[in-house]
Amino acid sequence: MNFELDYIEKLVKMVSDSDLTELTLEDNEQAIVIRKEKEVVQAQVMPQVMTAAAAAPAPAPAAPAEEKKEEAPKGKPITSPMVGTFYMAASPGAKPFVEVGQTVSAGQVVCIIEAMKLMNEIESEVSGKVTQICVKDGEAVEYGQVLMYVE
Repeated sequence: MNFELDYIEKLVKMVSDSDLTELTLEDNEQAIVIRKEKEVVQAQVMPQVMTAAAAAPAPAPAAPAEEKKEEAPKGKPITSPMVGTFYMAASPGAKPFVEVGQTVSAGQVVCIIEAMKLMNEIESEVSGKVTQICVKDGEAVEYGQVLMYVE
């Protein structure tokens, strides 16, 4: 199989326009990997490398320096016990369970994770002040993903 430029461009557009994060096609002689990272789609043809960007311009070189300036999270992490959708409040428009700067006690409900149409209340395992909320309301979370830090 020989990967033509038009074919690669169509695949890049397909990944860019969809929820896919990675697409890999292989034959005996070469492979193509198209990966979407932070709104940038990259295509690699191996053993020869070809990069194509779509959807958004590549991040400026200063971005990694900014990431290094971020302080390490303070406190103990509260992690997701399951895969699901993170909610900060019991219902849309309701007051959030917790906010940054708020003091929580062990056993207090800090958020809800919806999994398979079931709402699972997540309780803090520690007492202290919420220093950071790492997930946005309505965002998908993975098992073990840090939801927030309590100090």
